[in-house]
Amino acid sequence: MGTGPVLLIVAGSIAALIVMVLRLKVPAFIALLVVALGTGLVLGGEPGAVLEAVRKGTGEALGFVAVVIGLGAMLGGLLEASGGVAALAHRLLAAFGEKRAPWALTAIGIIVGVPLFFDVAFIVLAPLLTTLSLRAGRRVTFFALPLLAALMTMHALLPPHPGPVAVAELIGTDYGLLAFYGLLCGIPAAIVAGPVFALLAHGTPGFGDQAPPPQFDELTHSLAAIGFAPALAGMLVPLALIMLAALGGSALPDGALKSATGFIGHPFTALILACGFVGFWLRLVAGAPLTTISTVMTRALEPAGLMVLVVGAGAAYKEVLIQSGAGERITALVASANLSALVFAFLLAAFVRVAQGSATVAMVTAAGLAAPLIAAAGLTPGQVALVTVAIGGGASVASHVNDTGFWLVKQFLGLTEAQTFRSWTLCSTIAGLSMFAMAALLWRWA
Repeated sequence: MGTGPVLLIVAGSIAALIVMVLRLKVPAFIALLVVALGTGLVLGGEPGAVLEAVRKGTGEALGFVAVVIGLGAMLGGLLEASGGVAALAHRLLAAFGEKRAPWALTAIGIIVGVPLFFDVAFIVLAPLLTTLSLRAGRRVTFFALPLLAALMTMHALLPPHPGPVAVAELIGTDYGLLAFYGLLCGIPAAIVAGPVFALLAHGTPGFGDQAPPPQFDELTHSLAAIGFAPALAGMLVPLALIMLAALGGSALPDGALKSATGFIGHPFTALILACGFVGFWLRLVAGAPLTTISTVMTRALEPAGLMVLVVGAGAAYKEVLIQSGAGERITALVASANLSALVFAFLLAAFVRVAQGSATVAMVTAAGLAAPLIAAAGLTPGQVALVTVAIGGGASVASHVNDTGFWLVKQFLGLTEAQTFRSWTLCSTIAGLSMFAMAALLWRWA
């Protein structure tokens, strides 16, 4: 089969995925599996070989991804239910002062956004935004956008969130380097799309009403309060350990110390230690019942389960492309067009994101298609990490009506659809473009 027909089949598979998810409302997990099986058969694969590729891709990805996402979800559930997120937010706002609240909210979003999923963190902190808006007499978007931009960039770039974990597993990104470059690219993006954009645009017509947003009752916590210091440690220790392992892997000589550093800083171990620390603190210091702690952790796994399945199905699609030879054709086409892996991955993720809405599906799809190109390009580990950042940036742009996040922001901030477009959609686009710009800027030194 020639290159032209192969590329048409791959393009058709992406179109089919978008139609199934967006028009037919097929769950992304099923849609990705159907597309993987159908693409393999249309490309001429034997049915048994196609099924084996799906099994291989799914199994290899979930062996790692499921553990990381599950542990991350349990850690976030403990911190949310114990009031650790609220404690951190109030302490940082007090430290920064009301006049610098947008910068405090950016810091809150960056720290809280490491362990908590975007929607959970936003819902927990929404009452705080309402309080600030009423107290300062400003539009709620002035305070919300710094928080939203920071939460979104962390969700798109840092483990243990599903998207970056899936991309890292599919294209072979080092997790320590991903954490390093994720922060290096994500923090400037959060600042530009958050406080800078809010300060420049909050006074423009149609950006949001001066009236206060709807007030939602604060979520009742089912655990005793954990306090500021242990909550902060629970949020940041896993990331610090992962980055320490990456540093030790490159700077330490082979030996027991290097092995110990790598073991402690592995995402499995780092997240287990964080969950254990928070759980023991809640039991021994705060006096929370063991049954309640266990219930909170189990409940936190519910939203993570579907994300894990989506990642597995995306990995199956990637494996079918590789074993069918379609990945080699895509690599050759991109190379002949002089398009770098960074640009190709960003544009592909952005296209799928705009077309079907889900950032996780966009990241998984882009990583699956870009994996053969990255493997053949001879990139350094740092450049592979920057490609992961570019995919996260592409999957963040242009949140609109087919994205659940769009409606979540609209509802909790009390905005019209037009106001949500002018504020949140622009914010997400600026953040995604800024992530990509930072990755491109750092490319030659990675």
